[in-house]
Amino acid sequence: MNIIYPNAETEREQYQERYDLSLERIRYILEETTQNDCLIPEKYRGYFHSVADFLLQTDAVLQQVQDGSLYQLPLKELQTMNHSLYEDILPENYDASYANPSYAVSLLGTDMGAFLCLLYTELRGNIVYAFEQRLFYLTISLELFIEIYNLLEDPLCKPEEIKSAIYYYVSDYADVTIADRTASTLDPSYAFAVSIIQTADLTDLRYLYYFGEYISDNELETARHLNELTSDQLEDMAATYTRGYQKGFELYQIDLSKKSCVNIRYRLGFEQIIRKAIVQFQEMGLQTAIYRSAVSLIHKNGKGIKVGYSSTSPNQQYDYDHRMDDALILDKALTDRKLAQQRHAYETQKELASRYAGPAVIEVFGETPFTPVFKPDAPEYNEKQQKIRREYQSASSLLSNEYIPGEEVSFTIIAYPLPEIGENYAAIFDETVRVNTLDTTQYEEIQTKIIAALDHGDYVSITGRNGNRTNLKVALPPLEKPDCQTNFENCLADVNIPLGEVFTSPQLSGTCGTLHITQVYLNELKYIDLSLEIKDGVITNYSCKNFPSSEENKKYIEQNLLYNHPTLPMGEFAIGTNTTAYAMGQRYQISHLLPILIAEKTGPHFAFGDTCFSHEEELKTYNPDGKQMMAKENAFSALRHTQPEKAYFNCHTDITIPYHELGDIIVHHPDGNSEIIIENGRFVLPGTEALNAPL
Repeated sequence: MNIIYPNAETEREQYQERYDLSLERIRYILEETTQNDCLIPEKYRGYFHSVADFLLQTDAVLQQVQDGSLYQLPLKELQTMNHSLYEDILPENYDASYANPSYAVSLLGTDMGAFLCLLYTELRGNIVYAFEQRLFYLTISLELFIEIYNLLEDPLCKPEEIKSAIYYYVSDYADVTIADRTASTLDPSYAFAVSIIQTADLTDLRYLYYFGEYISDNELETARHLNELTSDQLEDMAATYTRGYQKGFELYQIDLSKKSCVNIRYRLGFEQIIRKAIVQFQEMGLQTAIYRSAVSLIHKNGKGIKVGYSSTSPNQQYDYDHRMDDALILDKALTDRKLAQQRHAYETQKELASRYAGPAVIEVFGETPFTPVFKPDAPEYNEKQQKIRREYQSASSLLSNEYIPGEEVSFTIIAYPLPEIGENYAAIFDETVRVNTLDTTQYEEIQTKIIAALDHGDYVSITGRNGNRTNLKVALPPLEKPDCQTNFENCLADVNIPLGEVFTSPQLSGTCGTLHITQVYLNELKYIDLSLEIKDGVITNYSCKNFPSSEENKKYIEQNLLYNHPTLPMGEFAIGTNTTAYAMGQRYQISHLLPILIAEKTGPHFAFGDTCFSHEEELKTYNPDGKQMMAKENAFSALRHTQPEKAYFNCHTDITIPYHELGDIIVHHPDGNSEIIIENGRFVLPGTEALNAPL
């Protein structure tokens, strides 16, 4: 195997001695915590013994990676190793894990337990750093563990001292960690994952265990299924993905020849497709960067959303409990430090940033739906921290756009099922491939007719049926030149695969009513009877019925749908037309498992947060009929030049009304006339009736 990380050898030269000294101390801690004369208070000894043992386990992995013996292990031994590394946080063990905030607090005390739980969670990142031979990250984390152990040898140690140690660990090393993370996004020479994909024997499933991620049946069975496909089938699937990416540049009239790097984000198991895609991107003049989803506290986004390559979560409750871990240390000084280092990293790497083309994403669906358990001991942002977080996210987004302007990059996104979806996995996979490659010519013609009707409208009314209480009025901005302008983009199979929607940025003033969904999954979380009240385009009230109390339900929505914003505007209104995808969901009874990417095409949907044109408002785009897309901003994004900190929310969540819950969609003209697009969940606009065939 030729697994490359650009700084591995340099880091070994610089940090091997510090690492070895730290490791020697860790071994002593493991022994010391079993002795009666240990200075650590007895209630902490089990914690330090357990964590020290884990750190030695990650060192054993590092040794096998460094001497190459890891790559000689049989599959069974690799599986045993993988299970052992993640065993502590698996659902069956999590109740008695120091990574569980409730357990840690119950044994170690409210404040100490919270900080020591955070420490262990941070140290669990050493698993992947061992596989990557990242001596810098391994060394500084061991040193942090030792520092906190030494602090607690003093019986008068206060929680604030532990907090300070973790805080300055994050802050002091930010210059290195942020520069490294930025480079991994922009620089193809950060080739750890790429080198595995390109050089491993992908028919030998041992390769999955070389990444360091948790490997479940999803990854194994996905890889097995792709190994059963022909080279031509894999080539075609990769081409759907890469051509969609290329079409995005053509659609937005961006010169792809000026770009040199594409970032691939995907779930492990799809390496056969990714290998083909890397070659196809090379033929476009693009090298590939593939970075891992964040495992260190400084890089986590506070939302629990993984960005980068990843695998099936060993425990979604663990992920949920730790999504706001930085709440234990977050303050304005820390976010200012992060922003300063982000600017320095971008400035240092501005040439790479200028040649960055954007992400190409493969999503997955089919995992067992997850409803989290609220834990009062899990970290949460207070009101002051929520404000700090929002201001940081806004400033970080603006900074990124400064060096990588939104109007100069594109993206593509496509989705495939996981084996966890059930016994019909192979059939659903094949059907998804068909959904992803529907005839664009037919849809272009039909969607052009829908857009023509919508462009005559002053507003659109949307109602629900079959228990859906939706009653919405969506206002549309007036068109000055309707013969050559449009309010709706005709979305075909380019950046957003599969095809099948027309969408706009609604006019906020005059947009009002109730949006209701009986059951929906958003970002892998379930919502029951989700109801949003809208006035002048912004959410004014909200509720669901996931939990016994209204307070718990509101908190759930605030944290996971509003992302701790006081409110969000409606950034998008769209009509999904992919009835084939809807029929697939109904036929296999997987509608509730479809990702937003596909689900949004199976009915009208409404996105809350930023518009689809965030940071791209000035970029001129045209539908296939030559009409220029005009509805690219709203009252918030219009502030981007005068009050940029108020223009964007850095989130965009689509909520879809499925056809079986949809009543009517009616376009209302300024003169009082109206035109029906959908009636009782069926397309009735002349020229669109073919969409009803799959229904």
